[in-house]
Amino acid sequence: MGCPRVVIDTNTVISALVFRGRISRLRLAWQDDLFTPLVSKATTTELIRALAYPKFKLTPTEQEDLLSDYILFCEAVAMPDCLPVIPECRDPFDVPFLLLAVAGEADYLVTGDRDLLNLEDNFSCPIITAEDFLNIIDGDSP
Repeated sequence: MGCPRVVIDTNTVISALVFRGRISRLRLAWQDDLFTPLVSKATTTELIRALAYPKFKLTPTEQEDLLSDYILFCEAVAMPDCLPVIPECRDPFDVPFLLLAVAGEADYLVTGDRDLLNLEDNFSCPIITAEDFLNIIDGDSP
């Protein structure tokens, strides 16, 4: 496999951009072209909205800088007119990530969301945690 194509949910992207810790290593990995993050109009809109949450205390300039540090490394995927079939999920906010993973032919969907992780057996690509994905790109996984 070449450079993996990866959908990352909003909470995980924000953890990589805003907080310190192991998940922040995802940011270095996409900057080093160890994988290609995939985005759609819907997932980008969700990220923009989430970066503006008051709890993060980010200025508009900081929000733009963080967004740029992600989007510039991403491949935009246009959703087809006929949306792909995805498994039923409890949370409607998860649907854009599932659609993106199918339409973008993702190798992985990276998330900490239990609802998404529970769909892995019924989905077209592995749905894994950030920790598991970091182990894969670090070569620590079979």
